[in-house]
This record gives sequence, structure tokens and C-alpha cells, in this order.
Amino acid sequence: MAKKVLILAGDAVEALEIYYPYYRLLEEGIDAVIAAPTKKTLNTVVHDFTGWETYTEKPGYLIQAHAAFADVRPEEFDGLILPGGRAPEYIRLNEHVPRIVGHFFDANKPVGAICHAAQVLEVVRDKLQGRTMTAYIACKPSVEGMGAKYASETLYVEGNLVSGHAWPDLPGFMREFLKLLNA
Repeated sequence: MAKKVLILAGDAVEALEIYYPYYRLLEEGIDAVIAAPTKKTLNTVVHDFTGWETYTEKPGYLIQAHAAFADVRPEEFDGLILPGGRAPEYIRLNEHVPRIVGHFFDANKPVGAICHAAQVLEVVRDKLQGRTMTAYIACKPSVEGMGAKYASETLYVEGNLVSGHAWPDLPGFMREFLKLLNA
């Protein structure tokens, strides 16, 4: 039976951080399901580094969410990917997100968190205490606020958690996530 991976997203998800994992999973024959607060077409954004002291944001492609968070049964999935962008800052407020994300840690299933996804992990901070992970540098206070140690490496793997700084780290991020998923 094919593996099944859940991707949690919302409007303003970073385009590369959702499209790259989604298509990479499909390429491997893995059933990839995108869930959002509601089942709808999501607006992605493109974050880039163009000489500003922070990243810029432009509208990106559209992508379909296959399921609403309320309808997600996390026990049906073998792994979880949390892309970044601005989506994490508001999807973490959804009442179903702690239940969904917490399941993957409790069941020791692979979790991939890239860039601003650390903000989603704040809703399960008890699962991150004492662990080490990386994230986009602006999320360092979030990581440390969860009681985790911030790793300066752009890619970090500890146990079932694969974490990455940002979209330039996607090749290694997906390689390590797939290793855990297929172990």
C-alpha cells in the first residue's frame, strides 16, 4: 500500500515550500494530501532575497487544498510536512492543528518543518522541549520559546523531525524526510 503524507497549509504558504514537497512526494508514488483551514484553492506567495534587510513577498501560483483541517484524520497518514510562508502564523490558531500535529509526534512519525513552520510547532511546544531544530532565522525566538535549541545549520535532523531554514534547502530537506518516511 502506498505511503500517505499530509501537508498543512493555508493562504500565503510559500510557493516553493509547498510545490516542491508536493510534487516530490507524487514522484515517489506517495499519496500527498494538502489540508487547509477550509477545502479551497490556496493563494501561495514567493519569498525572495533582493537586497532588502528582510525577504520580499509577491503573489505566487494557486494550489488546491484537498481537505479541511476539521476533516483530517492524522492516523491515516505516515508523515507530515509543514511548509513556511505567512500561512503558519495563522493556521496555528486553528483549533484542529494541535490535534493533527501532536499525533505525528506522539506516534513518532516523520515531521518535516521548513522556514516559518516553527510557528505551527508552537501549538505543540511540549513535544519540542529539549529538542534541537532549525528554522528561518526570524523564527529563532519561536524555537527557543518552545524550549528547543536553535541549530544554525540550514538543515537539521533529530529523531522524527527534519527541519530546514528556507526554500533553498528543499533538496536536502526532502531527501532526509524521505529517508525517515521509508525507514
